[in-house]
Amino acid sequence: MSTISNLESEDKNNSNKFDVNKRYVRITGIRHNKIIEFDFAIGEPEIYVELALPFEAYQDFCANNNIINMTSEEAAQVDFDKLKWRYGKPGIKK
Repeated sequence: MSTISNLESEDKNNSNKFDVNKRYVRITGIRHNKIIEFDFAIGEPEIYVELALPFEAYQDFCANNNIINMTSEEAAQVDFDKLKWRYGKPGIKK
């Protein structure tokens, strides 16, 4: 049986894992040589929104948010995670 102090301890441990100060960007495309298409994530690279901004606005956005460019490993993990959500667990047939 969980006590309140155990639950509070779990909350503190979980809050340490999700850092709202970490902000990730992954460029996904460039439109008309003017618009940057990118994924923007706060806390975890796997949870993101797709955005598009003109080049100068993108630079300002990145500077204002102290972004971290996703590594190729993080990008691969995001892609794998997206495939799992879209198609389910590998090896399972309906």
